[in-house]
Amino acid sequence: MVPKKIPLRRCNGCGEMKPKKELIRVILTPTGEIELDKTGKKNGRGAYVCPQESCFAKARKTKAFDRSLGVSVPNEIYEKIGKELADE
Repeated sequence: MVPKKIPLRRCNGCGEMKPKKELIRVILTPTGEIELDKTGKKNGRGAYVCPQESCFAKARKTKAFDRSLGVSVPNEIYEKIGKELADE
């Protein structure tokens, strides 16, 4: 029997390839909103980050989410996502 393939994604903060279930997905919805996708199945363009605050801070500093999502992410959204990550 062939083992099941585990999907890998790259963290926008540290740049490491990790299993998709270990990362947190930030999405750009078709309506243009940016939000956290806890299920990993919402419709929209996704960018992934490790659950550590250091990875999120690095992704914010280098504007990695702006490049991955293709839009300029406002500071209010970064603060909202940072607070949600700290709550988990």
